Amino acid sequence: MNVLSCSINTLKGLYDISGVEVGQHLYWKIGSFQVHGQVLITSWVVIAILLGSATIAVRNPQIIPTGSQNFFEYVLEFIRDVSQTQIGEEYGPWVPFIGTMFLFIFVSNWSGALLPWKIIQLPHGELAAPTNDINTTVALALLTSVAYFYAGLSKKGLGYFAKYIQPTPILLPINILEDFTKPLSLSFRLFGNILADELVVVVLVSLVPLVVPIPVMFLGLFTSGIQALIFATLAAAYIGESMEGHH
Repeated sequence: MNVLSCSINTLKGLYDISGVEVGQHLYWKIGSFQVHGQVLITSWVVIAILLGSATIAVRNPQIIPTGSQNFFEYVLEFIRDVSQTQIGEEYGPWVPFIGTMFLFIFVSNWSGALLPWKIIQLPHGELAAPTNDINTTVALALLTSVAYFYAGLSKKGLGYFAKYIQPTPILLPINILEDFTKPLSLSFRLFGNILADELVVVVLVSLVPLVVPIPVMFLGLFTSGIQALIFATLAAAYIGESMEGHH
C-alpha cells in the first residue's frame, strides 16, 4: 500500500510539474486543450525534414545504392543492428519503432544547433529544438513504456505480470516502482542534456561571440547524437527485457 500511495503521489507530482512554466510560451487552443504552439511548429519541421529526406532517398532506388540511398541504407542497417542486439531474434517488427525514435530525436537535437530558430519572431516565446521541451521528451518516454508493455503482453499474455514477483515476491514493490522510474529517467535525461547544451552555447555566444563557442557547438552536435542513440538503445533494451522476462 505504501508503494501504491508513493506511485500515486509521484504521478500527482508529475501533473503539478507539467503546470510549471519557464519563460513565455505560444499557446494554441485545440478544443478544451491548451498546447505549446512552438513545440508543434518545430516538431512539424523535423518531421518534414525526415519525410523529405526519405522521399528523395527512395525516389529512384538502385540495385547498387549510391549517394543518399547508400547513406539511408547504412542508417537502416545501423538501426537494425541496435534493435537486434538489444531485443534478440524477434527484433524485426520493432525496427520501425526504434528507427523512428532514433531519427526523430537525432534530427530534433541537431536542429537546435544547426537551424536558426531564434531569428523567427513569435508573439510569445521562442522556437527551439522539440527535445528542448519537457512535454516532448515525456511523450517519447511514455510511448516507449506503452511499447514495452505491449511487447510483453502480446508475447506472454497475462503471464507477463508474473515478472513482478520474480525472483521473489518480496521484490514486488521495487518491480512496480521500476515501471515509473523508466519513463522518468528517459525523459529527464534527454531534456536535461539538450537544455543544458543550448544554454551553454547561448551564454558563451553572449560573452565571447567569436571562436570560443564553435568547439562547444561541435561538442554539442556529438552529445546530441549520443543522446539519441542512448534513448533508442534503452527503448530497445526495455522491449527486449519485457519479451524475455529477465532483468
